[in-house]
Amino acid sequence: MSTYVTAVLRTDEPPLMHEAVLEAVRLLKEGEVVALPTETVYGLAANALDANAVAKIFEAKERPTFDPLIVHLPNKTQLDLVADVPPEIAQTVKQLTERFWPGPLTLLLPKKSIVPDIVTAGLPTVAVRVSSNAVFKRIISALDKPLAAPSANRFGSISPTSASAVLAELDTRIHLIIDAGASLYGLESTIIKIEPGSPKPLITIVRPGPLTPEDLKVYGKVKVATRTVVDEATEAPGQLASHYAPRTPLRLLSRPSDFIPEEGKRYALMSYRGEEKDGYLHLCEWEEVMMLSPGNGKLPEAAVRFFHILRRLDELGVDEIIAEPLHEHGMGIAMMDKLRRASVRRP
Repeated sequence: MSTYVTAVLRTDEPPLMHEAVLEAVRLLKEGEVVALPTETVYGLAANALDANAVAKIFEAKERPTFDPLIVHLPNKTQLDLVADVPPEIAQTVKQLTERFWPGPLTLLLPKKSIVPDIVTAGLPTVAVRVSSNAVFKRIISALDKPLAAPSANRFGSISPTSASAVLAELDTRIHLIIDAGASLYGLESTIIKIEPGSPKPLITIVRPGPLTPEDLKVYGKVKVATRTVVDEATEAPGQLASHYAPRTPLRLLSRPSDFIPEEGKRYALMSYRGEEKDGYLHLCEWEEVMMLSPGNGKLPEAAVRFFHILRRLDELGVDEIIAEPLHEHGMGIAMMDKLRRASVRRP
């Protein structure tokens, strides 16, 4: 694997923004990969129409080529460049893109031949979205090409929601990280597929994310796909059985009564809201307790803090991270999905 001196460029002042955009576009035009902010998590971007450039994403992340990537478009008018929209779902696609693009919604659609097979893992579908992040929009608009951009971390590990988290994952593996502060949502985009149905189309949430079943139900009959339990080729990113995992073993504890601490082991707790009445705070002498939504139990706040807190707990060097369950509705569906995958240990 090639090694680089990884630069981090800020965007919090106009001259810095201008310099960062120019440098990111230069590298992308040269077929390199660049870590970019999005409203969901930071992404590792390359020209989606350049197979050699996309291959560098897989190399830097150590990502298996059977795991497809999301293609980000400069704007929704370019959807026809990379995907075919079947006539029987065209009206639903139009409604969804008018309502949620730019934003954290990814559509699975039949791909066009212009999209290299490495992007879609050889599958006939492509995952497509338009980001609302202002910095990402400037860069992709200046490039005027679709970008493949999975999360900017090593494969299977904790997704990054800040430039510093990207640096911890990919330092020396890429040329450049564009720093635009913390991600807005803190969870990867919601991925859906649409099928004809009567009286409403069928919308399957393939990967839960910031947009919830409640957000989508006006556009069709919504269901959440059954969780994948084996590691094999999947139709969308983030569906492998083991994913989003810290280096430290993590256990999702359904009930406080299920926990019996082992003598000599050091434990840390990821608490939903840090309330004694939930029954987790006094199970043992925790090395650290970190709360996703202190005292409030607000799922959007928990989502923003989710990967950040998980990364901080992973850095403690404890023997095991114990995670409380969250309410499994709204954005809690996505966080519980990620906790279940994070608790599956690779051999």
